[in-house]
Amino acid sequence: MNAARKTIFVDAHSLDKGYQGTHTFLRELYRELLSRYPDLDIYFGTYDPVSIQRIFPALASDHILAYRAWRPQVLRFLYDIPRFLWRYRFDYAHFQYLGVPWRTRTRSIVTLHDVLYEDYPKDFPTLYRLSRKWLFAGSLHRADIKTTVSRYSRARIAEHYHVPQSEIHIIPNGIGPGPLRKPDAVHHIRDAYGVEGFLLYVSRIEPRKNHLLLLDAYLELQLYRKRIPLVLIGAESIRVPDLRDRLDRLSAEERRWIHRIDNVGPEDLSAFYSACRVFIYPSRAEGFGIPPLEAALCEAPVLCSRGTAMEDYRFFDPFTFDPSDREELKDKLLEMIQSPPGADFLKQVSEKVTHLYSRAASARAFYTIIQQNSLAWN
Repeated sequence: MNAARKTIFVDAHSLDKGYQGTHTFLRELYRELLSRYPDLDIYFGTYDPVSIQRIFPALASDHILAYRAWRPQVLRFLYDIPRFLWRYRFDYAHFQYLGVPWRTRTRSIVTLHDVLYEDYPKDFPTLYRLSRKWLFAGSLHRADIKTTVSRYSRARIAEHYHVPQSEIHIIPNGIGPGPLRKPDAVHHIRDAYGVEGFLLYVSRIEPRKNHLLLLDAYLELQLYRKRIPLVLIGAESIRVPDLRDRLDRLSAEERRWIHRIDNVGPEDLSAFYSACRVFIYPSRAEGFGIPPLEAALCEAPVLCSRGTAMEDYRFFDPFTFDPSDREELKDKLLEMIQSPPGADFLKQVSEKVTHLYSRAASARAFYTIIQQNSLAWN
């Protein structure tokens, strides 16, 4: 290794999984870092080297470090990661939520995306909540560099874990990919999935994601009788019994117009965003909230919750709603179906999102933190 370069190890196991917030954060951040900052020498630890090579096709194969097939996977922190840190003598190691359980000569960067399990305990199983409270708080306090993704998360982390906000750096999510031509997207989704003119919600299924609110609003407005499909993309990560029960009790007519898809690739996701009639995001709580921004980038009409971190998304006004108010959601949704926002408004919102949440801004924030820490260390 070139001693003049800063070497970084990335625990990239999140990129082995389905598309969610940490996947998007790492993918977009490191795509930009790899292309813009050649003085950073970046290595990725992974269970799936093929996936990493597909995401970063120009990455040298010797910069992809394979984990053993541990069960549970957390055991990588006891063997694989310490071995890599010792062998390569990295300057920095970047972790999401959870870092190594002891300090090392390699300076650790921990990105704690949110502490929603602290603020919304009823939305998380008890063991899930208590284990994360213990593990994530310890990792944050051991970290040499503490980071998160939004002002909202920084404030909540500081309060719960007694860390001064000044010690928590913000690395905003970089949003991608770009839009497809709407006619092409409409044709592709119709041919591949058999739906068009649909309402769309993209999110894994958890209680706080509020799928039931949207489903109830859709059924009460009887949009299925107007031949308007509802598409829900995202796998269940925490059981939501009430949602399962409601879906099981759908009539044959209702069931025909409601489509559930566990996961799609990034190209098809862009097509869904570009082709949808309205994108709705009813989540009660987010540390950031990526899907409505991705939809906006594709110039989809977005109806967004204004809860938690999404209070910053004022560019969606007046198409925002209180995620606890079903009537407001119904009124706004009906309004958007009957009188959709014009192309000029959608383009303006897309440009605002591009400006505020670009990959370049995210990478620049990360690089600046590294540079400042290196100067302080020296």
